[in-house]
Amino acid sequence: MMLGNVRKVAKVVVLGDIGRSPRMQYHALSLANNGLDVKIISYVETDPLPEVLNNPHITVIKLHPFELKWGPVVLKYIAKTLWQSVSLMFTLFLTGRCDYLLGQNPPAIPSLPVFRLYCMVSKAQFVIDWHNYAYSIMAMTLEPDHMLVRMARSTERFFGQSSHFNLCVTYAMKEDLLQNWNINAAVLYDRPPKIFKPLTLLEKHDWYVKMAQNYPMFGASKHEKPNEAFEKTAFTEYVDGVLKPRPDRPGIIFSSTSWTPDEDFTLLMEALQVYETTYSLTKVLPRLICVITGKGPMREYYRQLVDSKKWKNVDVVTPWLDASDYPRMVASADLGVCLHTSSSGLDLPMKVVDMFGAGLPVCAFNFLCLDELVEDGVNGFTFKTGDELAKLVVNWFTGFPDNPEQIALAERMRRELAKFRDSRWEDNWDTRAKKIFEN
Repeated sequence: MMLGNVRKVAKVVVLGDIGRSPRMQYHALSLANNGLDVKIISYVETDPLPEVLNNPHITVIKLHPFELKWGPVVLKYIAKTLWQSVSLMFTLFLTGRCDYLLGQNPPAIPSLPVFRLYCMVSKAQFVIDWHNYAYSIMAMTLEPDHMLVRMARSTERFFGQSSHFNLCVTYAMKEDLLQNWNINAAVLYDRPPKIFKPLTLLEKHDWYVKMAQNYPMFGASKHEKPNEAFEKTAFTEYVDGVLKPRPDRPGIIFSSTSWTPDEDFTLLMEALQVYETTYSLTKVLPRLICVITGKGPMREYYRQLVDSKKWKNVDVVTPWLDASDYPRMVASADLGVCLHTSSSGLDLPMKVVDMFGAGLPVCAFNFLCLDELVEDGVNGFTFKTGDELAKLVVNWFTGFPDNPEQIALAERMRRELAKFRDSRWEDNWDTRAKKIFEN
């Protein structure tokens, strides 16, 4: 997309950690691949994708955080908001002109007012990508009629109506925006980029070998002979020079989280406790490794909760995976678990999209519009309670890995996920969003 001989410029702004904002990284890559120079303005607590860092048409500009360490909650919030307003505004103007500003919502305060003011002065096109509502997230920890909740809702509505273009993540959100706020948004479903794909057995083996360096349960048993050639893991082994899955391998379930209150991990803890008890009583289940990745405020709380359980047949590990390793872990698991509950009931969990891209069936917490992504019994399962999740996990691994019924069900679901992978982010973006930036 060129203006004469000059490439147009887009600023992609995230008032959060860009490393944990995959959708905005995918936007940046799509814009760059379609002829724009892209400036990502965000906090950088974790590294973005290598494709982002290595793209010659993408520049990452780091915002600097500030937190008041003392005082009441409202005072801390005001101080943080003032700092973010000033630092974001200065950064936007100091980084030069742009033709488009693509901003993520939430957060709404101070993002949306600052975005709008900058676009008015610079004459840039103002584009909002609606991931959820800020006010609904606030309402999870504050009273629904709290001053900050009402302020966030009014801000989102007023400045959302002032944007030039809008994108959103579900048809349920599109309808809600139109009916309640008279905002017309185009639906851009999250879709996995090409880095999320099923792995070959050799690729899985190599990943298990790497994980075993930090987590011994991924390696061969201590009772087996050490093998310096990495010919055996807990899941794979070479037999007469041929790599094969081990018949006695553990099962792996995988979950990704930001460790926040909108994901109730007590449900997963309940399910794992049932699994541990059922294993001891029935002897028809494999040992289970539960991998939970992510960073967030409640991580240590749940880590201590897990440590208190003293399970013998369930291992829980909580690695932080970089952007290149994360897709390999997803594709090396047997079953995914998503505990995202949605504060508004109108967004969809990106982590499930990634799992589907890697060919991983998912058990997902059920809420209002989840059926736009997960079809119960078709490409995954839905649950509402820890007991329901426990039944799903136990049934999935009963007789594993040689249960004919489970093998047939898994294969049927993977065929459905292969259809899902036919529509990748790149194609979806070109169909739904590209025309905005050709305006």
